Amino acid sequence: MIMKQPAAPDSTALRVALWRAMHVEVDPPPHIFRDEIGLKLAAPDNDWRSRSDMDPQFTRPFRASIVARARFIEDLVVKEAGKGVSQYVLLGSGLDTFAQRRQDVASRMMIFEVDRPGPQEWKRQRLLELGFGIPEELRLVPVDFERGGDWWAELEAAGFDGSRPAVMASLGVSMYLTKEAIGDTLRHAAALANGSTFAMTFILPIELADEESRPGLRMAENGARASGTPFISFFTPEEMLALAGEAGFKEARHVSAADLASRYFSGRTDGLRPPNNSEEILVART
Repeated sequence: MIMKQPAAPDSTALRVALWRAMHVEVDPPPHIFRDEIGLKLAAPDNDWRSRSDMDPQFTRPFRASIVARARFIEDLVVKEAGKGVSQYVLLGSGLDTFAQRRQDVASRMMIFEVDRPGPQEWKRQRLLELGFGIPEELRLVPVDFERGGDWWAELEAAGFDGSRPAVMASLGVSMYLTKEAIGDTLRHAAALANGSTFAMTFILPIELADEESRPGLRMAENGARASGTPFISFFTPEEMLALAGEAGFKEARHVSAADLASRYFSGRTDGLRPPNNSEEILVART
């Protein structure tokens, strides 16, 4: 009997892992974020570096955006863990490797990675094949969104304790969701225990981005549409903050690409920095 292979992560998740690895390979130090395990998980063809979406020069601003958001969220998780928060939920986890790279923090937390069943099983197999295993503190939570799966119920079934504070993050996902689905996610996150933090990236309308970044953003939008995962939702910071307020968060703030550039790229002489007014971050607290 031939066993059916689980569905691999979509091209976007794989691209993020490769861009994170490229940052270490082609950008000079100091590196904003180091993740070479994602490359091992992805196991691309040997010629992956010659792909058009891996061109080192063209992808620089988007690569910078990817590593900046990853560093910001990781810094946030580490900070909250230092305060005693012991649950971390990653919605749309893709090929994230926090549990493998940051055992110094992960070993003191319960980490819940929420994603579609096929990619989750694929990732489980890759972690086992590479010798990382599935430690007790890592819970891979499969949710069949296409069939109306309830991610909150599956999260609780996996051991998440809604009475205790948590950090919840969603990176590179909101553009694929309807406004209604985003509102539902925000309402669930706003119901987390007091002292919890929710962080989510969102994309501004492309016409608001830096002019030099628009061609790349439109290419990404066209590519997403062609692969069957079109961009659906764009928000201004004011709109996103309003949604967070309506959901019931006690406080919310907008972290702009310019904020990230100032925090992580200041003093660099190579010009590496995320594009302004493109993908930015909402941080909200209960």
